[in-house]
This record gives sequence, C-alpha cells and structure tokens, in this order.
Amino acid sequence: MTTPVRQRAVFATISTPYYAYLLAMFVGVMLISNITGTKGVILFDDWLHLSAGPIQLNGLVTDGAFYLFPLAYVLGDVISEVYGFRAMRRAIFAGFVVLLIASICFWLTIELPAADFYEGQEAFRTVAGVVPQFLLAGLAGYLAGEFLNSFVLVKMKERAGERRLWARLISSTVVGEFADTLVFCAIAASALGISTWGDFINYTVVGFVWKTLVEIVIMPVTYLVVGWLKRVEPSYQEALDHARTNGTDVL
Repeated sequence: MTTPVRQRAVFATISTPYYAYLLAMFVGVMLISNITGTKGVILFDDWLHLSAGPIQLNGLVTDGAFYLFPLAYVLGDVISEVYGFRAMRRAIFAGFVVLLIASICFWLTIELPAADFYEGQEAFRTVAGVVPQFLLAGLAGYLAGEFLNSFVLVKMKERAGERRLWARLISSTVVGEFADTLVFCAIAASALGISTWGDFINYTVVGFVWKTLVEIVIMPVTYLVVGWLKRVEPSYQEALDHARTNGTDVL
C-alpha cells in the first residue's frame, strides 16, 4: 500500500481587496487581448528565416495581443499560488462570462443600423466582428489553458509546500499555454486559411514557444508579486502559522 502524500499547501482566504484587484486585472487583460488579437502582426521578417523540417519561419507571425496575453497566465499563477484553485476557478468563469458578453455586444452593435453620417461601419465590423469559429476557439482555448495552468500549479504546491515556486510556475505555464495554443489552433486553423500540417505545426509551435518564453522572462516579477501578497495577506500568514503549529512541513 502507498502512503498518501500529506497536503502541504496553504492559501489565503478572500477577505481583502487584493483578490478583487487581481480579478479585475485578469478579466481586463483577457478582454483587451480579445480585441487587440484581431490584428495580425509579423515581427523580425527582415532577418528571421529558419527551415527545420515542417517548421518554416519567415518572420515571427503573431497577433496584436502577443505582448499582453501572457500577463493573463502570470495573473493566473499569482491567484492560484496565493488563493488556490477555487479562487482561480471563479476568476476563469468571470473572464469567460465577460468575454461572451463582449462578443454578443460587438455583434449586436454591428447589426444595428448605422447612421447616415457614420463612416466607420466596415472598419468597426472588421475589428470587432465576431467570427463564430474564432469565438469558439478562443473560449475553448482559454478554458482549457487556464484550468490546467491553475490545476497543475496547485497540485504541485500540495506536494512541495512553499518550496520550488519556480518549478510550478514553469510547469503550469508550459502545460496551460500548450493546451491553450493547441486547442485554439485546432479549432481556428481552417478559418485562418491553414490547410497543411506544416503550417499548423508552425503556427502552433511558434505561438506556444513565444508565450512561454515571455512568462519565463518576467518570472522575477511574478516572484516579487507572489512574495508581497503572501506577506500582506493576513489569512495567508495565519494559515502558515497554523500549519507549523500542527507539524505540517510547509517549508
């Protein structure tokens, strides 16, 4: 028989405004990324050329949310590490509802009859228009990626306690970003005009690697925010003290 692993994770309760601030930032980042991501972007096309099997790079093809979207996973890591999976699940559902409402509002606004003096109807339709396939891809990728990101981080914390934060940040990011990118690309590929396995692999791998590297680069900032929150959240310190009193090896 195997001995069950003793849970070492402690989390803060939602009793201060900090969680609300993080939730607002998380939902805001998702909403802004959903809009700026409609613009296709190519970076470094004057010098970045690579051919490796099915992967053909002629510049880094991405979208207008490439610099902002990884922040959603950073915020997800912070919420999961400090407040736990249940709190992150609330944030995920809140983001899902806001994105869905925003998409419905964009669609309704586009369908409203334009005034004679309004000359931006087609431009507005191009930027804010809801393509059902993209909407489904975005929402599905978002749910899969954020849930897995939080689940992996919390499960690793239950085994390691406060130790090895870097390991769970990297591991959860890799799993979450891969799931998000793979699900989105699998659903949206045909609408993007991707018709070959080579193009699909290129689009998926580039997106995954880019998002993951961004999060790894800004990991020191994540460490600072997590450490600060753990110090200023009274319930987190109380949970740590309670765990030590009961002989739980959280450190």
